[in-house]
Amino acid sequence: EVQLQASGGGLVQAGGSLRLSCATSGFTFDDYAIGWFRQAPGKERERISCINSYDRSIKYGDSVKGRFTISRDTSKNRVDLQMNNLRPEDTATYYCNYPPDYWGQGTLVTVSS
Repeated sequence: EVQLQASGGGLVQAGGSLRLSCATSGFTFDDYAIGWFRQAPGKERERISCINSYDRSIKYGDSVKGRFTISRDTSKNRVDLQMNNLRPEDTATYYCNYPPDYWGQGTLVTVSS
């Protein structure tokens, strides 16, 4: 059974940092890309970053480029998202995704101004 467990969310002041983790199981971690998405209240889900398996190529959405860093740890079957210089507009529930259909349960990030 494919499972993804996102953690690390919380409340932080603007300019602060958080590190999200996505623990995975039930599939061959090395064979697949993993992505991070977020969804703010009243808005559509937005893809913010993804990391491929075979070449470790990385993509970031324009809204987080230069502030967020995605990484994957093969030994732990985990993908992390380091978020720096957080802004109030980063407030959302963050989800990890094993494409196309598997989602973690989400972790809430709240950035106060």
